[in-house]
Amino acid sequence: MLKIDPLSTQGANCVEPASCSQSESPVAPVRFPRWKRILDITCVLLALPILIPVGIVIAVFIKIVSPGPAFYRQPRVGFFGRRLLCLKFRTMKVNADTGVHQTHLKELMASNQPTRKLDFAGDSRLIPGGAILRVLGVDELPQLINVLRGEMSMVGPRPCTPFEFDLYSPRQKRRCEAPPGLTGLWQISGKNQTTFEEMINLDLYYAEHSSFRLDLKIIVLTVPAILALVWEMKVSPKIRAPRIERGSREAEVFERKLPVAPRGTVPAGE
Repeated sequence: MLKIDPLSTQGANCVEPASCSQSESPVAPVRFPRWKRILDITCVLLALPILIPVGIVIAVFIKIVSPGPAFYRQPRVGFFGRRLLCLKFRTMKVNADTGVHQTHLKELMASNQPTRKLDFAGDSRLIPGGAILRVLGVDELPQLINVLRGEMSMVGPRPCTPFEFDLYSPRQKRRCEAPPGLTGLWQISGKNQTTFEEMINLDLYYAEHSSFRLDLKIIVLTVPAILALVWEMKVSPKIRAPRIERGSREAEVFERKLPVAPRGTVPAGE
């Protein structure tokens, strides 16, 4: 994990720029730094010979295990509030309820809990094998097309949904001052172990300190970060019980299952 000085993100408390204060796209075009576009295009061209066959296999697999299209397009908010259609391999059943995710997102933003996805504990909306595709990050491979279009970068904050963007404070919206990316500082910093506010701080740090050297470092560290995530979600839960935070919904359910003493208290030693 990269070490981030907490003082380095305090400057993000300043007044929100006009370009991020509205959900509409800015009037004046905003371009990615030249070095970033060169790095993006180079990475995509080098990876295509490997990723095209992998993408074909994934698309065929999705069509076999689940009726419906192999690809999914979702509106996202990108660089300085620009809207884009984010391309993904479909990992959820057709017409899956999105309200569940919105409720989960609100809870994460309001709490100080780690930003774990719903599929960490199992999500019935996922297609067979969908959880594996998501944990490996291969469901996001079609976003290389977004990168070639200049809508996304290889490295940057994840583009949020319009629903999430509308919930942001002015300070949080400043994360859109960096081009959205496939991977980023948050992803290599133990994303399932960080809170929502810590994710914002990492994104703001990147927006203020992005450089060719930092992008290369993040790209190199992305594969080890994915492998660590696979271990955490697929192997580690089988050998140790998940941590239950006091006062959480899981703790309340756990306590309701315990035997209750005559005076309504949990017996000693339980």
